[in-house]
Amino acid sequence: MITPISGTEKTEVSQVVRDRTPMETDIDEQLEKDLVQTFKLLADETRLRILMYLHKAGELHVSALCDRLKQSQPAVSHHLALMRVAGLIEARRDGKHNFYSIRKMHAYRLISEFFSAMKQDGSNSLQFEDFTLTREL
Repeated sequence: MITPISGTEKTEVSQVVRDRTPMETDIDEQLEKDLVQTFKLLADETRLRILMYLHKAGELHVSALCDRLKQSQPAVSHHLALMRVAGLIEARRDGKHNFYSIRKMHAYRLISEFFSAMKQDGSNSLQFEDFTLTREL
């Protein structure tokens, strides 16, 4: 009950308590965590660009990424470290240089498991408002 400051009238207020527990999904808990981490990482413009550059080139040295991104080596290395820990990319050492590439099997597993869980009608496509994503078999 709340007692108004100016007056003697009492007013009852019903308190709504909402359950903040997420509803169950068809996605495995570990897959869900991996997807959340991946989407958070790729929400950053620089990391998304790194992924696109690596996809296009196949493999790049950190200095080549610095040149393309117009960013310092420490900044690019920080982004690469985050992406490597998340399993999105891998490093290959050649002498004193690291070359980075996309871990394609990891990305494929995430995306294919995600779309498999999203399929509602047994089809191989997901319809969005403006486009359709189709999984080729």
